[in-house]
Amino acid sequence: MISYQDAPDIRRKVESIILKLKFNHIPFERLHCIRSNGSASRNIIARCHALPKIMQKCLKVQASYIIEIISENFDNMKEEEQMKTLIHEILHIPKTFGGGFKHHNTISKRKVDFLFKKFKSTFQ
Repeated sequence: MISYQDAPDIRRKVESIILKLKFNHIPFERLHCIRSNGSASRNIIARCHALPKIMQKCLKVQASYIIEIISENFDNMKEEEQMKTLIHEILHIPKTFGGGFKHHNTISKRKVDFLFKKFKSTFQ
């Protein structure tokens, strides 16, 4: 059975990425970070979830996004690979922050690597 816990450690990393890469379209208060345990998936490291427009309308709430870390697959990765994974997940969030989702055909390894180098350079 899958369980979910808040992930403040992931939240700090995601906030750092957002600030340093100037992803100003992402409001922190509507972005959540969760760690799941018990997944049978061996190929998925992390997921980005969006609250679709119909749910926003019916629940009378604004768009929100969740970055879910699959603990069994993420936690033992090297720090650099974790950060690249988080950058990848953040890239799924469109500039409109409206509940939509950018698909994998718009997110390349090259782009993630470029942004990771840019992120690392902010520490120098």
